[in-house]
Amino acid sequence: MKTLEQYREEFKQKKLLAMPIAGCFTWAVLGILGTFINSQYMGLITFIGTGMIFYIALGIAKLTNEALFVKKSERNPFDNLFLSTVLMSLMGYGLVIPMTQLDHTTVPLSVGIISGLMWLPLSWTLQHPLGIIHTVTRTVSLVTLWYLFPEDRFVVLPFAIVLIYLFSIYQLYSRWQNQLKQTHSAALNVGQNG
Repeated sequence: MKTLEQYREEFKQKKLLAMPIAGCFTWAVLGILGTFINSQYMGLITFIGTGMIFYIALGIAKLTNEALFVKKSERNPFDNLFLSTVLMSLMGYGLVIPMTQLDHTTVPLSVGIISGLMWLPLSWTLQHPLGIIHTVTRTVSLVTLWYLFPEDRFVVLPFAIVLIYLFSIYQLYSRWQNQLKQTHSAALNVGQNG
């Protein structure tokens, strides 16, 4: 039986790129669609698009050589935490749907913020500030832009999310590269001392 710290170190070896790439792609498509589709329809399109992120990530995971869908018996406790955060974000739609009925332009704001909350526990798990930076930047940016661009909310907010994702994807990739170097260096030290 491994310790929680050993499981964490194991989880930190993962790339964790498929989901953010899928999110970035989806929000980019939503932003493009928002330029020519009436905002009344964009709420439903945003729900459908963001609901597909996990499934798009499954395809991207094949390209990034990641295992997003791990058998329950092979899951690390931090894999379960990650899946719980995905479920937590989906439960946020319980707030989003009634808000949408009051004002359909709240969709990119509410979905954008709620789906960004899953980065906070990821930050804690990885022991890296990336998730905190992502969530805070995303929340503050979306609220600010929602007020500044009332006529273009389905364009400006998705593209803000895309920019934040691009920064985060770069940070995740850099973190993963550093993790590989540390693991390789530790293995060399063990080999030399052993």
